[in-house]
Amino acid sequence: MTPRPITSLLVANRGEIARRVMRTARAMDVRCVAVYSDPDADAPFVREADEAVRLPGAAPSETYLDIAKIVGAAQATGADAVHPGYGFLSENAGFARACADAGLTFVGPDPEVIEQMGSKVAAKEIMAAAGVPVLPSVTVTDDVALDPARVGRDIGYPVLVKAAFGGGGRGMRIVRAEAELQSAVDSARREAASAFGDGTVFLEHYVDSPRHVEVQIFGDRHGEVLALFERECSIQRRYQKIIEEAPSPAVDDALRAELCAAAVAAAKAIDYVGAGTVEFVLDAHGNFHFLEVNTRLQVEHPVTESITGLDLVRLQLLIAEGHPLPPEARAARITGHAIEARLYAEDVPAGFLPATGTVHRFAVPGLPGVRVDGGVVEGSVVGLHYDPMLAKVIAHAPTRDEACRLLARALAETRVHGVVTNRDLLVGVLRETEFRAGAIDTGYLTRHDPADLAAGAVDARAPAVHALAAALAGQAHRRVSTPVLTTLPSGWRNVPDASQIAEFTLSDKELAVSYRFDRDGLAATVAGEPVDAVLHAATADAVDLEVAGVRRRIAVHRCGETSYVDSSLGATALTEVPRFVEPGDRSTPGSLVAPMPGTVVRVLAEPGERVAAGAPIVVLEAMKMEHTVTAPTEGEVGEIGVRVGDTVDLGAVLAVVVAS
Repeated sequence: MTPRPITSLLVANRGEIARRVMRTARAMDVRCVAVYSDPDADAPFVREADEAVRLPGAAPSETYLDIAKIVGAAQATGADAVHPGYGFLSENAGFARACADAGLTFVGPDPEVIEQMGSKVAAKEIMAAAGVPVLPSVTVTDDVALDPARVGRDIGYPVLVKAAFGGGGRGMRIVRAEAELQSAVDSARREAASAFGDGTVFLEHYVDSPRHVEVQIFGDRHGEVLALFERECSIQRRYQKIIEEAPSPAVDDALRAELCAAAVAAAKAIDYVGAGTVEFVLDAHGNFHFLEVNTRLQVEHPVTESITGLDLVRLQLLIAEGHPLPPEARAARITGHAIEARLYAEDVPAGFLPATGTVHRFAVPGLPGVRVDGGVVEGSVVGLHYDPMLAKVIAHAPTRDEACRLLARALAETRVHGVVTNRDLLVGVLRETEFRAGAIDTGYLTRHDPADLAAGAVDARAPAVHALAAALAGQAHRRVSTPVLTTLPSGWRNVPDASQIAEFTLSDKELAVSYRFDRDGLAATVAGEPVDAVLHAATADAVDLEVAGVRRRIAVHRCGETSYVDSSLGATALTEVPRFVEPGDRSTPGSLVAPMPGTVVRVLAEPGERVAAGAPIVVLEAMKMEHTVTAPTEGEVGEIGVRVGDTVDLGAVLAVVVAS
């Protein structure tokens, strides 16, 4: 076929992947067009595009999932191609077909292939026929009555419930007993319908704690298919990957050859064109079974780029233009080891609840071998409508151990202020002994408490040292900003032994700091305990402080009432307690408050109803994930403060349960 050059590319996505695609497209002299929702109007990817088209609204269904609007934007800007990124419409056959009907080159496989692989059920049937190992399964739709006993006979418990159309962990549940199946399927179907527009799910036998290993494939329109080796994606939370690496520490040359051969056979069975991924579960004995084919670029593609030296987006665009796979792709070899960590706005100790807020500071150290694919910059707003990933940080080094060390260092020195993140968890995992030994599987975060791993990334001395530093930085700020009596020290008193007080909260703990300067220097206590401290220098944003004979330079960044403190001990966010509290600001006893910002999707109780402890009261949805708020104790529902469709903030009172 004669190549058809792409001159103008519309990226039908947002955030990090939109910036990533545009970076390569620009290098290839391709004009870039962005589409954006109202919440994304000031996002970095919009500013970096050559042109941008607004998609009015906020919800994905009325913006990034609206095929007509996106195709219309491409036509209005004169784009001749569309790159779908990942998520949203990237695996939507109807979108690929609409692009083709409009004369647009779709950067991905043909609609028929997406359709086949978009149905996980059809995909398993095709792969079984091609000789690729698969697990037994059954599909559940509106027309199929669920028989838990038959599921046990045909598949065997435990069972994994999965969305038939979609990925990213949405609509996934593990069921270990018949009695749990119906509620798990109902919940998964609702979540799948919300995330992908189709509530069909399928059930397959669940392999306990396997490795999740996938193979990167590429096919061109000249009949060639190749595999660019495997990636290990076993470190997951809520069935979604957070750390990926290439190559897998569990795969030797012989197994790699088998995996790649199976992936190529899978691709040839469906005449695959473009970038794709064949996913497998791998048990402890080296046996692997087919999971699915992702008919798009994966989030974790940078680790493959790092070990091969290839630009996978460039390969996508070349293939979309009609070129054969270039010689460098056919001759690719593994060089070194690469690990990627996904930095999310989420509260790990609270069960990975998504977090929102304004990013006041975002800075990853520019270490050799470290790459950052980010979707946010300072000033970016993280809302509740979309996936909470802030950035991907990737380290490439000669060996796996060196890559672990490099990535852990880069993340530990990252400054991310304004939103709660999983940064400490990522650092904790990368430094943990079992992970460093490569002894990992999808049950890793079940064996290792994520909250403990995250806490381990912060030195136990940090709260006291950082609280004192925050108080001293606050004093330094007041000293330079006071408009009167500028020659007097901040907090000057007629009484020589009077101390200054600053009170902070860290998570749910209170830290009261008392300090004064006398003829012997700094005298301080934190939480009532004396601190042996020497202050060498202090400004509003940096404190040179010696505690118990150890001197450290501590960075302090204050935003409103919160001080973000970073040092060699780790990072803490300290919120100053107001000295004068407004009356009437306290919640009614028994109040159920929103654990995250979100939208009320169901109210499951009524005022006056008696409920048991743990009974579901309100269900919230944020970033396409459901969270059920339950009664803390047995009692009577006193009032319900929300209705279905309401949007609530973190801490909003949803209902009141009066204990009895």
